[in-house]
Amino acid sequence: MLTLFASLQTQTVDVTADTAATIVETVADVAAAPLPAAPAPVAETLSFWELCLKGGFIMIPIALLLLVSIYVFVERCLVLRHAAKDDETFMKRIKDYILDGDPESAQTLCNRTDAPYARLISKGISRLGRPMNDVLVTIENTGNIEVARLGKRLPWLATTAAGAPMLGFLGTVWGMVQAFYNLAKAGSSANIDVLAGGIYTALVTTVAGLIVGIVALFAYNYLVARINGVMNSMEQKTMEFMDLLNEPA
Repeated sequence: MLTLFASLQTQTVDVTADTAATIVETVADVAAAPLPAAPAPVAETLSFWELCLKGGFIMIPIALLLLVSIYVFVERCLVLRHAAKDDETFMKRIKDYILDGDPESAQTLCNRTDAPYARLISKGISRLGRPMNDVLVTIENTGNIEVARLGKRLPWLATTAAGAPMLGFLGTVWGMVQAFYNLAKAGSSANIDVLAGGIYTALVTTVAGLIVGIVALFAYNYLVARINGVMNSMEQKTMEFMDLLNEPA
């Protein structure tokens, strides 16, 4: 009886040992098995229109300033391109008409030439026979009028260059006020989502205002440089005309 009990006990110990070994091997296999790869996070995309909408109502005046600046820049470029056209034979023909005693033909040539310098010379020819100082003053006054015409609407660009960043900063302040208001309203349940809307408004309006202001500033300086080029051409033609009048008969 004792022998049978000892045999059963030995078999039980062997089965238990085998079971424990099997469990250990199974756990080791599971631990060694590679874990399934986590799904890659899907990046959310934000369109340009959606980004602009995040800026709130401040984006409306900034967009209007951008449209006005584009219109002024294109329109002034076309005007200055036409005004910068130079007829190299113009002053030579004027000189020939004046020396031949035919100011009427010189006046007709000026009227046919649609250029700022032609209008200056035309005004000078209309004052022939008067003192030279009167002729020069008349030409200078006409030149000031022509320069004012060339610089028409440029104050819009200057205003946009200074005003658009200010509107952007106003949007920044408004966005931060909105963010802290939402934070205070949320109380103890506040999280980053509560601040997101106001921060979006603050950053988007700042970026938009700076972009529009920088574009308007570069456009303004470019047009001013073009106007200076036309002014130099007018001054050159004026000097040639005055030298022509001062030539001895």
